[in-house]
Amino acid sequence: MDPVYYKILHVFSLLVLTAWTFAAFAHPAPETRKRTLMVTGVAALLMFVSGFGLLHKLYDNHFYGWVVVKLVCWLVFSALAGLAYRRPHLRSKLALLGFTALLIALVMVYAKPI
Repeated sequence: MDPVYYKILHVFSLLVLTAWTFAAFAHPAPETRKRTLMVTGVAALLMFVSGFGLLHKLYDNHFYGWVVVKLVCWLVFSALAGLAYRRPHLRSKLALLGFTALLIALVMVYAKPI
């Protein structure tokens, strides 16, 4: 498969995951919990699979340091929607953690410092 398709899927799933996660921060209503967790779970899985597809196509499966950092950021960000419902009193701190994880992941993908 062409790497362009992996990139499109990766960025699209990132946008979906980010939008639904921050929507959970804005209004963690119990009636929206199930749908939000399903959508963010599927988006996180698609992001994971397309990221490894890109790693295979573009970097021949070499596991660089920036990839490990991005995996940690992905893991943190994937857990945030569920935490928004379980710990609604920590929403502002979790949102800050989400922004930080996104910023670190963006720096890793564009600068590749390690």
